[in-house]
Amino acid sequence: MRTIEWVDGHVDVIDQTALPHLRRVALYTVSEVVDAIQRLVVRGAPALGALGALGVALAAARSAERDYDPHAVQADAHRIAGARPTAANLSWAVQRVLPAVSQGPAAVLDAAQVLVEADVRACATLSRLGAALLRSYLGDRPMVLHTHCNAGALACVEWGTALGVVRALHADSLIRMVVVGETRPLLQGSRITAVELAWLGVPHQVVVDAAGPGLIASGLVDAVIVGADRIAANYDVVNKVGTYPLALAAARAGIPFVVAAPTATLDPDTPTGVAVTIEYRDPDEVLLVGGWRMAPSESAALNPAFDVTPAELVTAIVTESRVIEPSRAAEPTGVARAVTIPSMRMAGAF
Repeated sequence: MRTIEWVDGHVDVIDQTALPHLRRVALYTVSEVVDAIQRLVVRGAPALGALGALGVALAAARSAERDYDPHAVQADAHRIAGARPTAANLSWAVQRVLPAVSQGPAAVLDAAQVLVEADVRACATLSRLGAALLRSYLGDRPMVLHTHCNAGALACVEWGTALGVVRALHADSLIRMVVVGETRPLLQGSRITAVELAWLGVPHQVVVDAAGPGLIASGLVDAVIVGADRIAANYDVVNKVGTYPLALAAARAGIPFVVAAPTATLDPDTPTGVAVTIEYRDPDEVLLVGGWRMAPSESAALNPAFDVTPAELVTAIVTESRVIEPSRAAEPTGVARAVTIPSMRMAGAF
């Protein structure tokens, strides 16, 4: 099952706002693409990258129906890239396909499809590498892992990042339990991560976000593994709000805090996490639950979508090409650590 596909001249996506009910939505215009990004119909850094690339292809296709105008397509591309400011993959993917705009709609679609296929390969590879890394840290024994938000197949095109690592470990019977933060206020952990783990048959338990650090402190968790929306040049990690407390707890407890993300999530042009624009979303996402207001009418709400985990709290960042250990960044040997990948079978597609 692919979360995002090009089908007969339009983009077909899974509507993540409808989960756990599976519903697909057809996007025919750039405005529909931008709306899907902003309403979180599509969310997850790699998925946003794929939609960004295919969105530019859609802009080119629509322009060709009139009188193809590369400048108009470029303007549409910038609208798409700006639809969410925090995730690096969205603007990165748009920039990757922009050079093809001058060559016409077919070239743009080809460039976008190459990027989509590359995401599938990258996530499968980093899943193996991340699984090998956790085995090197914890040994070949069933593990209890804590994750936050959703970094599975539904946040990518087909495979997943943090949950891809879980998926690879589960294939070798090395998952005892996955602790899933519910991920307030929109419950991506409960509605999406838990659904994916259920599909895969992975043992899991959902906990309220505030319970995570205490569970880690009590010794019930072996490691934390999360995805990322942007990683700064100094390896500060921007991820769904609620990630930072888990990193603090992991550091205090002395357990690994591992980030799994494709290379496209690394942003060398952003020096530190402080420089990242954090998206603040509609206060009603916090104040309303199921249409019911949970706070007095006089109460306002602050709703940051992301927080920043400083690099010194990150044990390792796993990409499809290397493992980065930020604490070793100053060593003469550099930041990449070679990891031997054990022989490992991968779980089948679901």
